[in-house]
Amino acid sequence: MKKILPEKKSSAFILLILIIGFLNTAFAETPEDVLRRGNNFYQNKEYEKAIDTYEQLIRNGFEGTSLYYNLGNAYYRTGKIGFAILNYERALELSPSDEDIQHNLALANAKTVDKVEMLPKFFIFQYWESLLAFFSLTGWTYAAYLFYLFVLAGIGFYFFSKNQRVQKISFYSGLAALLLLAVTASLLIIKFNRELSVKNGVIVQSEAPVKLSPDAGSSDAFIVHEGLKVKLEDNVQDWVKIRLLDGKIGWVQKENLKVI
Repeated sequence: MKKILPEKKSSAFILLILIIGFLNTAFAETPEDVLRRGNNFYQNKEYEKAIDTYEQLIRNGFEGTSLYYNLGNAYYRTGKIGFAILNYERALELSPSDEDIQHNLALANAKTVDKVEMLPKFFIFQYWESLLAFFSLTGWTYAAYLFYLFVLAGIGFYFFSKNQRVQKISFYSGLAALLLLAVTASLLIIKFNRELSVKNGVIVQSEAPVKLSPDAGSSDAFIVHEGLKVKLEDNVQDWVKIRLLDGKIGWVQKENLKVI
């Protein structure tokens, strides 16, 4: 009979733990609460606190256009142009057509030291790149799904309508939707493969030497500065091979850049 007492204590202890866990869950901040808190810090010009709050959300696995955009603004206000451009670029990947992001990114890029001119491209390739950048990966997914629904609607109207005029319209509309579905699906696949294979980064240190080889003792190829966007091509231990828009290549230490 004496063994009943420890069991009561154990049950009470478990109940206490469950109550504490419930209270912690009930009063825990939601991601929206944390984002609002960060926005309040920003509005009160407490930019460092705003940065810490936004970064907390990112560390916890959250992302979003507003989150990256607001974080970029906070970094811009503190003069950290590299981190500002990094987060504007991340926001732009999620919302490629957002004019506010494009405007602020242009302002931040105007403050960078390195003015690298892109190698000229054949005009067809320029149109192709513009087309791919028109939507984000999510945007092209939605577009393909929308045309898929149009195809299904065209098939449905064609087979179930007894009106010949409606059947004719649905037939040609379905064909057009099928063609657009094929185009958007192809662009979606290309966009997806590109995002998997092509990585870009931003230099976040005020100045970083670019080496001829992944070795601290190697000669400097050139110097890059904060805010410069680069293409990441390879990595060896603590070194990353980068390519500039003008075609220059070299190796820079990982700590000097962040992946977009």
